[in-house]
Amino acid sequence: MADTNFTELTTERKKVWSRDVWKIARNNSFMFNFVGNDENAMIQRITELTKTERGDQAVITLIPDLEEDGVVGDADLEGNEEAIKAYDRVITIDMLRHANRSKGKMSEQKSIVNFRKTSKNVLGYWLGDRLDQMAFLTMSGIPYTQKNNGSLRTVRATNLNLSDLAFASDVTAPTSARHLRWDSTAGAEGDLADGDITAVVAGDTPTYRMMVLSKAYAKEQYIKGIRGPNGQEMYHCFVTPTAMSKLKLDPDYIANVRHAFQRGEKNPLFAGTTSVMADGLIIHEYRHVYNTRGATTGSSANAGAAGYKWGADADVVGQRMLMCGAQALGFCDLGAPDWNEEWFDYKNKGGISVGKIFGFLKPDFHSPVNGSDQDFSILCIDTAQ
Repeated sequence: MADTNFTELTTERKKVWSRDVWKIARNNSFMFNFVGNDENAMIQRITELTKTERGDQAVITLIPDLEEDGVVGDADLEGNEEAIKAYDRVITIDMLRHANRSKGKMSEQKSIVNFRKTSKNVLGYWLGDRLDQMAFLTMSGIPYTQKNNGSLRTVRATNLNLSDLAFASDVTAPTSARHLRWDSTAGAEGDLADGDITAVVAGDTPTYRMMVLSKAYAKEQYIKGIRGPNGQEMYHCFVTPTAMSKLKLDPDYIANVRHAFQRGEKNPLFAGTTSVMADGLIIHEYRHVYNTRGATTGSSANAGAAGYKWGADADVVGQRMLMCGAQALGFCDLGAPDWNEEWFDYKNKGGISVGKIFGFLKPDFHSPVNGSDQDFSILCIDTAQ
């Protein structure tokens, strides 16, 4: 057990510190920029349990668009009504905890760091960061046995791994019509192809053409966008910082952004912003977008294996771009974390723990376009970076 050398603890109310650590977690969490309480949010937060036949459960309800055309003129509408199709998906919940422990009063006399305050900060950041990691792994269909940089997590004893969480088994690979890759060699300027991580080559870096084609595909697949101002339908796109740099160097992207905005500081081309809106796509760069920079370089024998880079010879650094609409992810958020303080060794050593109950689910539904079960509102596009 690892002990930490910090100064003496002071007495404070648990609820105050619990709210403070949750505030730090939310403020440091990237995913909370996209969390909302209704069906128009990219990440829909469920804060209450619903009574079901199996007891109280966290349920996210998906309501796709109506499919029928209605009746014409004076034809009887009675008997020709269309039932609203609602898909209830249950979000499994579990608790994740972490703690710090001091080394003892004598050692802490030499420290200038306040143990409780420092624990609040580091545990708050830890919680927000782990929520971000799991959110992007869930949306990408990558098991929690991997890190967001493609390397494998160290396997520890049972219940000491993110993969031991109850909802970890609900993480599913992208469905057939929601998994594409960018093929820079297709045609004269590149085109979208079926998802296949072994087919990605180093030249398949993101381009503006890829973004435009991906948006068109999403609309044709009836992937539900997010309603913005004036009813405009938008999608959030997430790429790694390296992939964003390749996109920014694409001549078509440069030309589009240059002419779409006024010249000056507010033009994304010159402002150095990490997010930009183009053609109804809000493109964000983020370090926890799944990629294979930290994965092992292998050979053809390792192609497609977890923990290895992409490509036919397992040597391509790739990324999984996410194009997300409304209700792309369900997030069960049952209140602020628990804050607990304990004494050890006859009250010589203090410890602080934080525990949060939550759950993630990438919902699916029966697609009228494909006639099969598909991810509801996420499109994954694999590229090089």
